[in-house]
Amino acid sequence: MSFVDRRVETRPSSGEAPFGLNEVFFSRTDSRGVIQAGNYVFRRVGAYPWEELIGAPHKVIRHQDMPKGVFSLFWDTLKRGECMGAYVKNKSKDGLYYWVFAVVVPCEDGYLSARIKPSSKLFDEVRAFYTQMLKRENEQGVKPEESAQYLLDWLGGHGYENYHEFAAHALSQELIARDTGLGNQAHVRIQELTGMLRNAETLVEETEGLIADFDAMHTIPHNLRVLASRIEPSGGPVTVLSQNYGSMSREMSDWFGAHVMGKNSNFAKIKSSVNDSLFVEGMARILIECDNQLQKERRDLGNVDMEAERKILGDLVKDQVKRAQDGMKEVDQESDRITSACQIMHRHFLGLSSTRVLLKIESARLTDSGETLADIIDQLGGFQERISRRLDRIGKLSEEIRLFEQ
Repeated sequence: MSFVDRRVETRPSSGEAPFGLNEVFFSRTDSRGVIQAGNYVFRRVGAYPWEELIGAPHKVIRHQDMPKGVFSLFWDTLKRGECMGAYVKNKSKDGLYYWVFAVVVPCEDGYLSARIKPSSKLFDEVRAFYTQMLKRENEQGVKPEESAQYLLDWLGGHGYENYHEFAAHALSQELIARDTGLGNQAHVRIQELTGMLRNAETLVEETEGLIADFDAMHTIPHNLRVLASRIEPSGGPVTVLSQNYGSMSREMSDWFGAHVMGKNSNFAKIKSSVNDSLFVEGMARILIECDNQLQKERRDLGNVDMEAERKILGDLVKDQVKRAQDGMKEVDQESDRITSACQIMHRHFLGLSSTRVLLKIESARLTDSGETLADIIDQLGGFQERISRRLDRIGKLSEEIRLFEQ
């Protein structure tokens, strides 16, 4: 063993096990969680000899400080055939501990888990919350599934729609913090996807706001008809114009709802697809690093077939990258459709504007009630302006999401 190896593998008598920010490690288990393989860093950090790791249940490295609710959520996710990302505290054979951010991928007849050392501000928040979870489990006898729901509720209170959305954000933050800590250049694709996700979230907010604006605007033509019944004979011009305005605005609202938010729309998938791609991009990066590190390792790996493990890693990367590409194609198509829908809506707005001009002419003619009528027409103008601005923002956001992909 060289001097460098001795320096790296020197271990403290207590506290945290040596695990560098630049290091990655992986382990692979069967469907029951029994360890089948791993790389040298996995063995070194855990301080176990290979003969005690291979064939052992993965829970041999589980630390008693980890809430059971996290593992309940962990296994529920994996059993659905989905990938998982989580902060985990593990223990070494010599009593030391080490924190990881782990990404777990179903593969062959089991799972592959790749880990990096967490260092983001988010990690500190999660670690503190794990302490709360563990306290509830120990002192109140909270069951694992109830503890898992407690975690999901906490994430919901922090703006995450589901756990996978949190996992993608956490993974991206850890990779960004890791690059900063190592003095590396920022990973361009992860930064692009992070920006795309922000746009997707704003797109959802703007579109929901647009539907709300249309709903609020529907009351104004009704108010116009009530006013018209007092200031002109039945079937007068204000009545007709208010009916036309109400009909046109309702048609626009229904058309936008059907073509953007309707059952044939993939609008709701934009945010989730971008989120999936962000997680997959980060996961692929870690898997590639695992493969690179495995190539450099020339130490004893027990009975592990290094080339076979490299092939598994390579196949996983290909599968995950293909999955991300397919998701981004769907995002591109949907964003293009929303951009076109906004352009069509702007053309429809010309009809609404023309009708509002005719109402203003009638308002000027009806001097007795013109002021009240003018107030309502001004309200219509305000709604139209607000909706038009939203359409501009929605169209711009959709186009920016597409540009990220090009």
